[in-house]
Amino acid sequence: MIRRLLRLATVVVCLIFLWQAIIWASGVPPYILPGPLAVFDAIGDKWRLLLMHGSITLFEILCGLLLGCLFGGVSALTMAYFRPARRWLLPVLVMSQSVPVFALAPLLVLWLGYGMASKIAMATLIIYFPVATTFYDGLRRTDPGWMDLARTMDASRWMALRHVRIPAALPAAASGIRVAAAVAPIGAVVGEWVGSSAGLGYLMLHANARMQIDVLFAALATLSLISITIYFSLDVALHRLTPWQPDKGVSTRPPR
Repeated sequence: MIRRLLRLATVVVCLIFLWQAIIWASGVPPYILPGPLAVFDAIGDKWRLLLMHGSITLFEILCGLLLGCLFGGVSALTMAYFRPARRWLLPVLVMSQSVPVFALAPLLVLWLGYGMASKIAMATLIIYFPVATTFYDGLRRTDPGWMDLARTMDASRWMALRHVRIPAALPAAASGIRVAAAVAPIGAVVGEWVGSSAGLGYLMLHANARMQIDVLFAALATLSLISITIYFSLDVALHRLTPWQPDKGVSTRPPR
């Protein structure tokens, strides 16, 4: 964990130096690309504003993650265990991705209003597909030998699901959740861009309209910090949830 944090800190420092080097080399004016020090000053001056809007966006992202994982997990289990439902749900799952989710943002704002509901719905829609598809794929690829062993031991369908199929599918589902954690902020921020009165997306539009580019970059930095924190927190939790899954390799052996 400490090594991972050190690597992340090193990458961030290198990116900041590269950012400053680009400004020195190109001479780009600060109203187009402010320097790191100007952005840090904006963060120090506007930290209460960033905290207020960031907490709203964070809440939208977390709610979208929770609902997207919940609906995705239920859909995967339904498709894995009920063949008629699979025939109906799989086309719907594919069709849900044929229309760009961003194109639905104005409709969601129209239907659900300018509050948090439309932003949570956007994040949920983005998260739903990777979680549902990876979890379903993991359930579908459970080793038949494990299922034969469960039947030999007279395990009920529920026991086989709980002790064999779900643990075997967790590594695949964990990959989907990691992808979902990386893209979840997109849904919330796009929803805020379309229509909102609070959140980091709203703050970005507000700062851009007033040419406060340093504040815009400060909001971007806050959003990046939120996204990275969510991703690595989930990554640690998923590693603990699947301790039998090595960091290297492709084994999906469930715990004994």
